[in-house]
Amino acid sequence: MSAPARFDRGHTDDLMSFLAASPTPYHAVANAAERLDKAGFRQVAETEAWDATTGGKYVLRGGAIIAWYVPEDAQASTPFRIIGGHTDSPHLHVKPLPDMGAEGWRQIAVEIYGGTLLNTWLDRDLGIAGRLTLRDGSHRLVNIDRALLRVPQLAVHLDRSVNTDGLKLDKQRHMQPIWGLGDVNEGDLIRFLEEEEGLARGEVAGWDLMAHSIDPPSYLGRDRELVAGPRMDNLISVHAGVAALVAVSGSDGPLPSIPVLAAFDHEENGSQSDTGADGPLLGNVLERSVFARGGSYDDRARAFAGTVCLSSDTGHAVHPNYRERHDPTHHPRVNGGPILKVNVNMRYATDGSGQAVFAAACEKAGVPWQNFVSNNAMPCGTTIGPITAARHGIRTVDIGVAILSMHSARELCGADDPYLLANAVTAFLEG
Repeated sequence: MSAPARFDRGHTDDLMSFLAASPTPYHAVANAAERLDKAGFRQVAETEAWDATTGGKYVLRGGAIIAWYVPEDAQASTPFRIIGGHTDSPHLHVKPLPDMGAEGWRQIAVEIYGGTLLNTWLDRDLGIAGRLTLRDGSHRLVNIDRALLRVPQLAVHLDRSVNTDGLKLDKQRHMQPIWGLGDVNEGDLIRFLEEEEGLARGEVAGWDLMAHSIDPPSYLGRDRELVAGPRMDNLISVHAGVAALVAVSGSDGPLPSIPVLAAFDHEENGSQSDTGADGPLLGNVLERSVFARGGSYDDRARAFAGTVCLSSDTGHAVHPNYRERHDPTHHPRVNGGPILKVNVNMRYATDGSGQAVFAAACEKAGVPWQNFVSNNAMPCGTTIGPITAARHGIRTVDIGVAILSMHSARELCGADDPYLLANAVTAFLEG
């Protein structure tokens, strides 16, 4: 029998607020931490000794967050149930020497991060957000959420074949945004940000900055059954994971496992960093949790052997204008519920036993679900799923939400799917 649904369309409303407030991975984890704090979780430092206290805890590192809830009756060998995702999205990343220009235009030098759809960044009003590192080693989040930058497209009069031969963009020559007129002066952008933040000149010693679309998320369609917005890949999953972990931590029933949220950075460029899924962060946190509760290496091995991870990322809904690009027998649709992602070549980590775990969670939550398999003639993308399974020896299942316009500056999903995902993930974390 399915449990009463915890989340409804109000969850989607809240997702839209989360998307708008999270223009970078640093903002996303800060917003996640704020929600966890309100639910009684507490931050623990990696540099300090951990104790055996129960309750909710989390670790922040750069654009990644690992959060977990230890029930009162948890043993050292108690397994984990993990909802995994990533905080980063393809974008235009500000270079170390950002100030450039030509022909009287002042521009910002950017590097392309991840596999973005370049054309979706053209003629779009952009802000700048990210993390400033100050001379004392502290960090300051910054978000200039107004029309500051723009990548102007070449007029059709100067590219007569663009509508017949297609738009061809060079990442270096054609994607540098303008932000004003006049002479180029080295240090202008950082001085501008220091002024915006009320910092003394020269106080910023380093930066991790990126452009973002300032268009807010919005409902779309005659019946408002769709949502358009930025960074759905993969903040839909991060937001659902936070909501599910908070819900499970506040439930009255016993928990047979330790629920965990693992939201990594750098998935869009391979996950190989100290905050990526291919780094040691998750393993370190899980092991330290076992050892803090008096566990041995054998307890650690037993806990990992019983652990299951849902790797949640977006997948491709069937595009009505390009139906031939999809597998002819697997047609996931928006608002059809979360998708189970399968690839026999292990670009996704799902197998039959993983399917059974996911199906049971959806049945418990009363949530419909769908299968996703790529067209055999199309290369398949991948996720943190296979990395998590291989690095930690953890059974992993790849799932997600079906969307259109993946890796666009503005993506499209069904308005029901975010809360259906959150309900399924909650049932999974409950064991």
